[in-house]
Amino acid sequence: MDWIKLLSGRDSQDAATPDRSAFERDYDRIVFSHPFRRLQDKTQVFPLPEQDFVHTRLTHSLEVSSVGRSLGKRVGETLLGKYPELKGYSQFDFGAIVSAACLTHDLGNPPFGHTGEDAISDFFKSSPQGESYKQHVSAQQWQDLINFEGNAQGFRILNSTGQQGLRLTEATQAAFTKYPRHSQLGNPDKKRKSQKKYGYFHTEQDHFIQLAGNLSLRELVPGEAWCRHPLAFLVEAADDICYHIIDLEDGCRLGLVSEVETTDLFAQILGEKFMPDKLKAMGGRDQRIGLLRAVSIGILIEQCSQAFLDNEKEILGGEFDRALTDLIDSKSVLKEIITVSLERLYRSHMVLEIEAAGFEVLGGLLEAYTAAAYNMVFQPEKYSHRQISTIRLLPETLQDALQEPGISVYQMLRYVLDFVSGLTDKHAIALYRKLRGISLPGS
Repeated sequence: MDWIKLLSGRDSQDAATPDRSAFERDYDRIVFSHPFRRLQDKTQVFPLPEQDFVHTRLTHSLEVSSVGRSLGKRVGETLLGKYPELKGYSQFDFGAIVSAACLTHDLGNPPFGHTGEDAISDFFKSSPQGESYKQHVSAQQWQDLINFEGNAQGFRILNSTGQQGLRLTEATQAAFTKYPRHSQLGNPDKKRKSQKKYGYFHTEQDHFIQLAGNLSLRELVPGEAWCRHPLAFLVEAADDICYHIIDLEDGCRLGLVSEVETTDLFAQILGEKFMPDKLKAMGGRDQRIGLLRAVSIGILIEQCSQAFLDNEKEILGGEFDRALTDLIDSKSVLKEIITVSLERLYRSHMVLEIEAAGFEVLGGLLEAYTAAAYNMVFQPEKYSHRQISTIRLLPETLQDALQEPGISVYQMLRYVLDFVSGLTDKHAIALYRKLRGISLPGS
């Protein structure tokens, strides 16, 4: 792979204007998009928090984007000196691509965090109604359904043909795609981080193949799996840095992890930069933890950008396929933070509550909407008055899509999943209550 092709793709330069690069335009389009705004009411770790400092998917995405911009600019500055043929680009282009891709990295996540992904998958795996659709879809399409993947849903949102399609540059779309493979890859290489999950559904397969060809991504399995775009490693690193560090900060502020233990973990990252006397002079706990978090992120940005540059040749060659955070000096303390987070945060009572709610709410919504949509399209003689009312609660654009001539069962299910996975946490709960008759308008 070479940087000129990786950065160019289709329309990246044509879309530029004197006051804004094509990659900066990507960022702006994402910020003003409806799918991005919905992240403000989607769970990051802690459900629908009353405390204003706990992170939602929106604040998390903004923070990841900020870290990604710094990573991209640091790496871009060195690469511009190394490759004279990149004279048409600047370090800000690298920063803008990574920043925009980071901004979209959680765009496809359903309500209730990763529990929502499991709940959707479980509906098709375990419920009689969900399992009944298997006979109507191909093997690859069935894998899409029983292993719902937020990354693939995000790629679908980026490339929607409707009004929500963001029309981003191919470089940004490729940097977004951490898992450039489809859902039915025969024998995923366990040594490759990029093959741990999949990155696009059957509906977007042709688009991704075209994108990979335009950018000259190295093909690993013909038509099925590719090497990552190099900047995808920086997107992943930005996400890893933020969820390691900021989840720990949230846990401390909620009282799930003590200040002493949190400070000790941050001190291991800071090393010689840790100054306990300066820390003691600060006012309150939140200020102290905030300072430690800020300095820690800065150090991790330095370490991850250097790890990328040290392995850049192998990354371009397609031999490198690991998380950058697994190579840095702070890798051991990051693993310790994950252990603490698993024990104190991700298995806390409030998180377990949302897991239970997620399965009930999303399972109930899918049961109602897939049955109503299936009968409307394929069995109109069984399309009941109750199901008519259920369908009418869908957006008009979705109702129109379900009536497309020649629609398949898989396409119908994808449209329903677009709607359900796009709901915010509160909207999903409110809609579930209405369908169950638990709440009525005005009550």
